[in-house]
Amino acid sequence: MKTLRIIRDEHAAVAAMLRSLQPLLDQGPGDEPERFFDVLRAMLFYIDEFPEKRHHPKESDLLFPKLVRKAPELMDVIHKLEGDHMQGEYRVRELQHQLLAWELLGESRRGEFVRSAQDYVRFYLEHMRLEETQLLPAAERVLDEREWAELDRAFEATRDPLAGGMADPGYDRLFTRIVRAAPAPVGVGPSLQRA
Repeated sequence: MKTLRIIRDEHAAVAAMLRSLQPLLDQGPGDEPERFFDVLRAMLFYIDEFPEKRHHPKESDLLFPKLVRKAPELMDVIHKLEGDHMQGEYRVRELQHQLLAWELLGESRRGEFVRSAQDYVRFYLEHMRLEETQLLPAAERVLDEREWAELDRAFEATRDPLAGGMADPGYDRLFTRIVRAAPAPVGVGPSLQRA
């Protein structure tokens, strides 16, 4: 089922980006704060752009309604996941604001951003785990071929380029920027540590 593969691939891409935040935060800005903050901004922009604007709406508008009709026992789980979707955009925007505060106002704002980023990563990884362990197995059991065909068309139409979707020059530049500027293990850029 194409939709399930796309969802799992998109989850894997987001999880990789989320898990890449911690090594960057551990290294800190070093002697290159401009590069450090630029990479973090680009990563948060990706999270805001794809999962929040493309991935979640497909789940909320297409998958969840089909599932709740066929498996009403999932209503509580779907209600929680919908709440997560509603919080997600606000939370990532708040992170972007906190990052800007750290960049512009200095170290006094670092702790707030780091705590919020770690909370957001835990929140999002748990959200995806719940979808993959509760909803996707149920969807495999209860949805019919016609429903899968409709979902496949919708999920294929707006796939994340990091998860096998159609290349987009604008987003290719974004991903290249992240990979080239971020130090290992996130990317291939030089370390941000002080000499």
